[in-house]
Amino acid sequence: MTAELPPGVAIETIYVVEADYTPQAAERRPAVRQEHLAHIAELRAAGVVVEAGGYADFSTALLLVHAATADEAIAHFTDDVYVRAGVWGDIRARAYGRVVRPDELEAR
Repeated sequence: MTAELPPGVAIETIYVVEADYTPQAAERRPAVRQEHLAHIAELRAAGVVVEAGGYADFSTALLLVHAATADEAIAHFTDDVYVRAGVWGDIRARAYGRVVRPDELEAR
């Protein structure tokens, strides 16, 4: 597959994690948001989370994660305060091919 890529382009497999907000999320989130964001910041600093945020319609959070498997990607969030407090309900992950420069792969 590498031969099909133009020079200076590589594909990195990461995982897209989607976490659905529960119907009670708006009322439960404020009390635990600071702890949640600190957890996300720690995962970003460790190079696990590439990007994280929520859709403006407050339906789902989207996180781009470095992990070996979908289960490993989900495991980073199963004990997050948003899960424990009932802000997030269902969490799922699937592989995603991210376009990067080859030197970005070497740095990992």
